[in-house]
Amino acid sequence: MEINALARQSLINANGIFESCFSPGKYSVELSSYAYVLTWRFDKEALPADLIKRGLAEEDPTAEHGVKLVIEDYPFANDGLLIWSAIKQWVTDYVSYYYSDPGSVQSDTELQAFWEEVRIKGHEDKKDEPWWPVLKTNDDLIQVLSTIIWVVSGHHAAVNFGQYAYGGYIPHRPTVTRNNLPVEDESGDEFKRFLEKPETTLLSSFPSQLQATKVMTLLDVLSSHSPEEEYLGGQVEPEWTLVPEIRAAFEKFSGRMKEIEDIIDQRNTDLELRNRTGAGVVPYELLKPFSEPGVTGKGVPTSISI
Repeated sequence: MEINALARQSLINANGIFESCFSPGKYSVELSSYAYVLTWRFDKEALPADLIKRGLAEEDPTAEHGVKLVIEDYPFANDGLLIWSAIKQWVTDYVSYYYSDPGSVQSDTELQAFWEEVRIKGHEDKKDEPWWPVLKTNDDLIQVLSTIIWVVSGHHAAVNFGQYAYGGYIPHRPTVTRNNLPVEDESGDEFKRFLEKPETTLLSSFPSQLQATKVMTLLDVLSSHSPEEEYLGGQVEPEWTLVPEIRAAFEKFSGRMKEIEDIIDQRNTDLELRNRTGAGVVPYELLKPFSEPGVTGKGVPTSISI
């Protein structure tokens, strides 16, 4: 809630960082909103469904995670599916313990009220869409909870904590171009000036120093882990320790996170995986579960917490 409030004050507000430092200008947030309206569906936010929707995987019940990747060496998908499967197993163990009776999910009035509020209040503009999952069975609840946990943990980590490494050096990923680049017209003075001093033309097109500083600061803040960060599978809730079955399920989940950490390290040294290792290739660590404080380009927190 706090970071949402801060974003409304200085990030996505009128004349805020987005509108003043990115090419779409005053239309920046409007474009994002329009894309959300056209493309966002809760039932496509689970990783397997997301990969299928984007044409990067095909449904395959015989495959380990239920999908076959179109691009086999796809680090986000390969590491993400490990995280997704671990989350779903943890949620399955938890839900199966507390909802052991058939029909108990559908008869839980508090649970049903929560899910109704997610749809009706949280996404009022899409509340009447036919694709919203219903909560009738354990499998329904497991899929819904796994999707929510994945979005705020693994998915967010993959798209968020690499921002500074990717765009912190502004010439690598300028957020705005202030001037049109010259066309190859040798009769024009602009093209002649470009040939004589190309760096001047380039610098005049890059974001201004003020724009660049704002974006660098923003990306640094967004990409940083705090010293108090809680990582997926890292901290047990006190209530979970009171129920032996739940404590055991969480310890299994926590152990799996540590295994995934080792698997990702091994993958990043496999020379056959050319999208994540080799000369000039940066190892893919965005979905390594744990991290030190600061800008590290790794670590999967338990929530969207900046």
